[in-house]
Amino acid sequence: MEYAERAREIIDIEIEGLRKVRDSLDIEFGSAVRLMVGSLNSGGKIVVTGQGKSFHIGQKIAATLTSTGSPAMVLHPSEAMHGDLGILNPGDVILALSYTGASEELISLLPALKRHEVKIVSITGDKDSELARYSDEVILIAIDREACPLNISPTTSTTAALAVGDALAMVMLEARGFSKDDYAKLHPGGAIGRTLLLKVSDIMRTGNRLAKIKAGAHVHDAVLAMTKARSGSVAVVDDENKLLGIFTDGDLRRHITETNDVAGMVIDEIMTRNPVTLSSNHLAVDVLALYERHKVDDLVIVDETGHLVGMVDIQDLPRFKIL
Repeated sequence: MEYAERAREIIDIEIEGLRKVRDSLDIEFGSAVRLMVGSLNSGGKIVVTGQGKSFHIGQKIAATLTSTGSPAMVLHPSEAMHGDLGILNPGDVILALSYTGASEELISLLPALKRHEVKIVSITGDKDSELARYSDEVILIAIDREACPLNISPTTSTTAALAVGDALAMVMLEARGFSKDDYAKLHPGGAIGRTLLLKVSDIMRTGNRLAKIKAGAHVHDAVLAMTKARSGSVAVVDDENKLLGIFTDGDLRRHITETNDVAGMVIDEIMTRNPVTLSSNHLAVDVLALYERHKVDDLVIVDETGHLVGMVDIQDLPRFKIL
């Protein structure tokens, strides 16, 4: 058998398991969400625990929860019994992962958890397990088989737990009104965060780096202005600095093939009127969206009255690490 064919079969088994888990989600999932959201809104946190592979899945779930506005920590069952229970506060919610619901280390921890006045939400494949009986809410992830050919190694079950963890995080994100701005504040070091935090005013060209000429000038003047500003375009304005149009190096190349005296042409005759514009208080992510939508390389930035305030050149975006 081809290895790739076998890999597809394994993935199909996991997909089959995910479908079953998806269809089994019921009102207890909603109750678990409300329990966790209530805890967070009251100043509590989510503490994710599990043993073995479940602990590793729990680490990822905790990271996803935290990065999307639902503060979460991980607690290893063994370390918990040797002092780490100190991270718990009354009102916290334990998210406990165990497919069998019978992990010895986790079960041994449950009485101690209860004494800390916390609620327990379990993700398990056995609704009658000891873990489920200790839990305030149970999210069932029963599957028919593991993807392991021996039906032993946690594969489909861990994939199901991870998917349910993602579902919890995303549903809670929406329930708590977590926004793009909130995401950016938690991810200032990444490209997404920079794109969401930076405003147009932070990246636009102004002053000597802003190429502009007045109406009535010639193409020769436009080229000089672009060269001086090292820009791929020049904004055309009236005497009051109100935007009239834009002329780009692409326009220049196109007109060179059409006339022998393009440098002497009046810019008003060949500029693009009503160019794509944006205000300076928009986010950098809006710039990217407009570039993609209109297939342009330069955006003119204007104020609320249509007066020129800056320009965003696509060649500047790598410097800001947002492209």
